[in-house]
Amino acid sequence: MLKLKRVYEKYDVTDGKRVLVDRLWPRGVRKNSPNVELWLKEIAPSDELRKWFAHDPKKWESFRKKYEKELDENKGVEKLLEIMATTDPVTLVYSASDTEHNNAVVLYDYIRARMKGGA
Repeated sequence: MLKLKRVYEKYDVTDGKRVLVDRLWPRGVRKNSPNVELWLKEIAPSDELRKWFAHDPKKWESFRKKYEKELDENKGVEKLLEIMATTDPVTLVYSASDTEHNNAVVLYDYIRARMKGGA
């Protein structure tokens, strides 16, 4: 099972393995916090794409398509799938305050689509 949560939400045992999928470490979260078990920053959008998007909802659809294209060639995707094969559940955590327009939402949908496709 794959879940999605803000990193600032309190850790719960039902979260399973919490994987941070942001390129930058979240403000106010200690490195040894139970809120993050693994930091998979290589799966995050490129710095160029992240800066271009700047969490602007008007750029959402373009960001989604560009990030999905990056994910098609990102080795971090295979690493995440390997983690998911041995751990259940896995919770993707992110720091963005916009819970609908962020890279973790795109990644969550992308991984679920890959799993349904049998890839």
